[in-house]
Amino acid sequence: MSDITRDDIRAAVTSGVMTEAQAASLVVLSEQRSGVRAHLSGLDEPFELFKGFNEIFIVVGLAILYTGFAGVTGMTLLGTTQGYILGMVYALVGMAAVIVLARYFTLTRRMVAPSIALAVMFGLLSAQFGYSFAAMLDLRTPAMLTLAAGLAALLLAGYYLLFRVPFTVALIAVSVFATCFGLATLGGSFPTDPRDVFLLSADGPFAILTIVLGLIGLIIAMGFDMSDPHRVTRRAASGFWLHVIAAPAIVNTVALTLFDTGTLASEVVLAGFIALMAGFAVVIDRRSFLVSGVGYVVALAITIAEGQAFLIILILGAGLVLLGAQWEALRRSLMRALPRFPGKDRLPPYDFLTRTPAT
Repeated sequence: MSDITRDDIRAAVTSGVMTEAQAASLVVLSEQRSGVRAHLSGLDEPFELFKGFNEIFIVVGLAILYTGFAGVTGMTLLGTTQGYILGMVYALVGMAAVIVLARYFTLTRRMVAPSIALAVMFGLLSAQFGYSFAAMLDLRTPAMLTLAAGLAALLLAGYYLLFRVPFTVALIAVSVFATCFGLATLGGSFPTDPRDVFLLSADGPFAILTIVLGLIGLIIAMGFDMSDPHRVTRRAASGFWLHVIAAPAIVNTVALTLFDTGTLASEVVLAGFIALMAGFAVVIDRRSFLVSGVGYVVALAITIAEGQAFLIILILGAGLVLLGAQWEALRRSLMRALPRFPGKDRLPPYDFLTRTPAT
């Protein structure tokens, strides 16, 4: 009988044959019995948007269905109390329909792309409900948007508890960001330039708020990761999506601030910061953290660095190719060189012994 791989275990969890806790326990037991990992490929970040074209077909159908529903009910958001109440009622009806569909496509069929699409639809309907409720209270536009984002975050958290769709974590993070920014505007601050959201030297609390929320998101993502270092459950996938949101908030804020100074010293510091982030990504074994953050740096280089943009892009591209080609070897060397620190044994395994064939 052929050996069972991590892909087999992930498929078993996805199909409901075993629970996430059972899968994690099985992997830990296997590692303890063998004392090795024969293949490094099983440690790659699990990433799946769809399993087949049938899922894309269903997503197209869901998108058309939602568009029709929004078109039929969207005209109820009028400047009357009755219109706002109907807006909330239709949003609740839509969310109930999404839950029914999710019970089939997410819990029964275990489909990836339809589950993501349904989570997005639930988020949009949650925002519609919050906006209608805020409009009924006759709040001003900033307060309306803030309340809508806050209610969306709460409702999405409940949706995540029901269905555990990893992508929902990213939607919750975006809603929390929007809520916090909205609360900042209610306090009298308002960004006069889009860069104020990331520029630490700008007036207002937005850049500080961005980097603080990014760090909080990183801590929560690490909690997901360290609870499943073998990355066979949806907790690891939830951590993946949270890294995608948290990394740009941290990297983009620091990079834009350093770019804005325009000095040689700031460019050297920026290069060191990117190298530090790369090392951190290798330690936690998250390519997603590095790619999402560096992607913003490339965009900044194009828009701000002007003449030096392509040199920066060239260096970043070469570094990413090198990391991608030698990721496992570099991580193994780096982790061996680092002293023992809290949580090191809860990160993805990095040291491999020579397996002795059974006799």
